[in-house]
Amino acid sequence: MQRCPWCEGFDLYRQYHDQEWGVPLRDDQALFGLLLLEGAQAGLSWATILKKREHYRRVFDDFDPVKIAAYDEAKVAALLADPGIVRNRLKVAAAIRNAQAFLALSADGQSFSDFLWSFVGGQPIQNQRSALSEVPARTPESDAMSKALAKAGFKFVGSTICYAFMQSCGMVNDHLTTCPRHAEVQQSKN
Repeated sequence: MQRCPWCEGFDLYRQYHDQEWGVPLRDDQALFGLLLLEGAQAGLSWATILKKREHYRRVFDDFDPVKIAAYDEAKVAALLADPGIVRNRLKVAAAIRNAQAFLALSADGQSFSDFLWSFVGGQPIQNQRSALSEVPARTPESDAMSKALAKAGFKFVGSTICYAFMQSCGMVNDHLTTCPRHAEVQQSKN
């Protein structure tokens, strides 16, 4: 298989590419968890976060926004002492703030999935890129998502983070056209 070259290097990265990256995701809690991880990744490599993902899932209560929104100082202290996550006070605080913002959206009767997918008209954008150099770091859609998330109270949601999130959860298909996953993802149920 001629995979997208960014995923070569270790098995977990290839598995993520082959099974998850770019597959349309519409579950509210799963999208919230992915956004939390993308925020944690800011300034780091996705490989670093991917290696820590299962530990993040455990210590962040399976990415349950109700539980995360209620974290107190003792829980924050425990998280900041945990070498299994990125121990950055601003990123931990952002996860809590984002859980609260998620709950505020839900209280207004809005599905997190519908809110996020509205930036691509509810359907994945099917890009036709043949080289990594053609893949942008941000797009008008990620700019709009970033602005709307920030307005709703979310943190660590800059446009570049939002575009990586959009790629990961299948809002855009940025598998290279030479990668077999491009066609597979394009045909997946969304």
